[in-house]
Amino acid sequence: MSDTPLLALEGVNKIYRRGLLDRERAFQLHVDRAFMQPEIVGVMGPNGAGKTTLFEMIAGSNVPSAGRVMVAGQDMQRVRYLQRDRLAIHYHQSYQVRQFRKTRPSFTMEQAASAYPLVHLFDEPQFNTQDGYIGFMLDFFRKLRSEKRLVFICLHPTATFQLTILKEICERFLFVSGGAVTNYAHYDDLTSQPDVRQYLGVLAP
Repeated sequence: MSDTPLLALEGVNKIYRRGLLDRERAFQLHVDRAFMQPEIVGVMGPNGAGKTTLFEMIAGSNVPSAGRVMVAGQDMQRVRYLQRDRLAIHYHQSYQVRQFRKTRPSFTMEQAASAYPLVHLFDEPQFNTQDGYIGFMLDFFRKLRSEKRLVFICLHPTATFQLTILKEICERFLFVSGGAVTNYAHYDDLTSQPDVRQYLGVLAP
């Protein structure tokens, strides 16, 4: 196994401010974590906590205020804009693509070392309950993992079956809340936390 993480979030910090003079801090997200190997990771957290911002930073479409996002040893902010999805790709349910903030000409930047995304970020995928569809999606996630990809599945659960999906498919979990990203190795560890149970409400196991 390589010593280079598949994904490393090295002291990544994102701050949004508001106001013209005072520049009051309106939002902050901090994460410092490495993912060494292929796996399927479940992501949950309240609306506005920063889940999509986290995915955007991993995919290179949102610039961290501090720190680095490294995919297979490449700094996403140093990779050519149109090649970043060869390293990490963000599937958003609204199909909106954030414009890259271009800080320098693309030809002066690194080429992506991969031809196919190593990190796949599914941002609130729609699980149609028609016959066979959920099974098809789960097989697709497992196929990506078998191809040595790192898969993130972000859900904002509104039904018990969505929690069942995360429990069945995910090998670890991240909970995004209060400006932090907390790691849980097991579903039961995640759902036993008071803040997670409050977030889930009536859906809490």
